[in-house]
Amino acid sequence: MPNRQPSAHTVEKIGGTSISNTAAVLENVLIGGRKGSALYNRIFVLSAYNGMTDRLLEHKRTGKPGVYALFARVRSRSAWVEAVAEAHREMRRINAEIFGNSPERRVADDFVSDRIEGVRGCLLDLQRVCSYGHFKIEEHLNAVREILAAQGEAHSTHNTVLLLRTLGVEAMFVDMTGWRDDTEMSLDARIGKALCAIDLGKQLPIVTGYGQCPGGLMRLYGRGYTEATFARIAVLTGAREAIIHKEFHLSTADPKIVGIERARAIGRTNYDVADQLANLELEAIHWAAAKELRHSNIPLRIKNTFDPDCGGTVITPDYVSDTPRAEIVVGFRGVYALELFDQDMGDVIDYDADILQTLKAHAVRVVTKTSNANTITHYLAAAPEAIAPAVKALEEKFPTANIATRKVSIVSAIGSALNGQSLTAIAVQALADACIDVLGVQQLMRNVDIIFIVDEVRLDDAVRALHSALIEDIRLRLTAQASAARTR
Repeated sequence: MPNRQPSAHTVEKIGGTSISNTAAVLENVLIGGRKGSALYNRIFVLSAYNGMTDRLLEHKRTGKPGVYALFARVRSRSAWVEAVAEAHREMRRINAEIFGNSPERRVADDFVSDRIEGVRGCLLDLQRVCSYGHFKIEEHLNAVREILAAQGEAHSTHNTVLLLRTLGVEAMFVDMTGWRDDTEMSLDARIGKALCAIDLGKQLPIVTGYGQCPGGLMRLYGRGYTEATFARIAVLTGAREAIIHKEFHLSTADPKIVGIERARAIGRTNYDVADQLANLELEAIHWAAAKELRHSNIPLRIKNTFDPDCGGTVITPDYVSDTPRAEIVVGFRGVYALELFDQDMGDVIDYDADILQTLKAHAVRVVTKTSNANTITHYLAAAPEAIAPAVKALEEKFPTANIATRKVSIVSAIGSALNGQSLTAIAVQALADACIDVLGVQQLMRNVDIIFIVDEVRLDDAVRALHSALIEDIRLRLTAQASAARTR
């Protein structure tokens, strides 16, 4: 591990939207008013520029194919070769935007040309070898996905180091992508090797968010691999604090839904809350990264890159709100409710296990589920085209069951202390007052979240109603109580 004073440094991740705004990230995160030694004792882990991983793989939300999807599914050489060329052009456009006509632009262009041409040649060779029939291209697709994903982080990290060096910062390019490195090592070993010679008091490591390791970081963590790398570095180096710089505050609700004047930065919460947010695909932190930090008792701070004066939200293992309250209201649209009714269910111990096995085989993720004597409802996050095959497979496996699907939304009130008996009643009444039909309610004894299933078109209305009742009104009540106490 790098030379450092005990717990003197932070490990910080910069998200794709943030790193794409060069001026803001320099002013608010990387440099700001820092000079001399104040620039150091930090390790930065970078995501790819906004949209770059979508180009290299496939669009995260729409599924529009990028290089990987075209190579894996279409197999048309012209299609994926052109997608590689488009990614290369976009990388060079970003370089021109950042470096203008400076000498660093040529260095940046040469770097991405070497990487992209290397990947293109690798894929051409692979396709040619597999054309003989003795080699199956399907056996190599995981490796293809990994090598493509790595190039986005290599690009942003290399550019950032070039830029910092022009500003007099002793920035170090820490490339963990395994580019042209035939040494196989664990992620921990790769991190140790990459950072062991760095003096954090005098050097500023800028680390690729992708790290090559057996099994593949993409395969293990999906698109959350940069946060997995970031968390592991924080744990291995004994960071004082882990910080994620995003383009938004971790707020009490989406400001686009409830209004920017009503949403507030949360301030403090715990890792239980972070896990619930990850389950609902709110981009706070990947669940695996949160687990790493929680187990090592490392605080996580979520900061808004574009609001540097705000301290952000601090997440710790042991925080619990002094008063029972909701800290955030989150909506998750596009969920499929899959209801399976079977009169014979009660006598079968592992009935649900067979359902889950089928859903897993069709790459369908279960967000939450409920059951009673003869009915199990799974709420699924999946592409629309994945639902019909999954339902067909279930119908074949359970011929006596009645299976129905419906598109719904999940609205969840989440907090570190939702143990007030009146909170659920307040929430239900708020939804009733807004004329929103509740299709389902869930609350576990751990008292971290209250989940409501509502019609898809009422998601925003439900978020506004719950935010008003559980956060705004209660906040006003607490403020009034505190004011009265001071007066007494």
